[in-house]
Amino acid sequence: MSVAVYPGSFDPVTLGHFDIIERSANIMDKVIVGVLNNRAKTPLFSVEERVDMLKYVTRQIPNVEVQSFDGLLVEFVRANHAKVIIRGLRAITDFEYELQLSQTNHVIAPEIDTIFLTTNLKYSYLSSSIVKEIAEYHGDISAFLEPEIAARMIEKLKGKEEQ
Repeated sequence: MSVAVYPGSFDPVTLGHFDIIERSANIMDKVIVGVLNNRAKTPLFSVEERVDMLKYVTRQIPNVEVQSFDGLLVEFVRANHAKVIIRGLRAITDFEYELQLSQTNHVIAPEIDTIFLTTNLKYSYLSSSIVKEIAEYHGDISAFLEPEIAARMIEKLKGKEEQ
């Protein structure tokens, strides 16, 4: 059974992320979406909320599982008996960074390979950071997120403004 891990912050999960998840699920027997709990960052959504949103958007893809993790990615991959890390690439700048990460991971865990999937052209500009910035200025985010996720983001930002 081919098992892959697609790691990320997913704050929030965008249509670009979903595209990579869906395509990964078509080529692997099982895809584990690993939601990073990065203590160095302050995400808009809690790790539990991000896991919940990913479970929602992937609910109709039977071979996708969503889990949170912290610590080294290769240890999470090993713990899940996966042999592949999936990474999405939007541009050359992504490639340089991702290549460095994959080479480092390969030194630490030579049994784990990284597969790069280029993002669908219609999402090549898209990032969670851009979506958050647009939403913070009350811009239309409907082209970037599933409707349920967009609604959750708007609600979250309203709560943040009221504080």
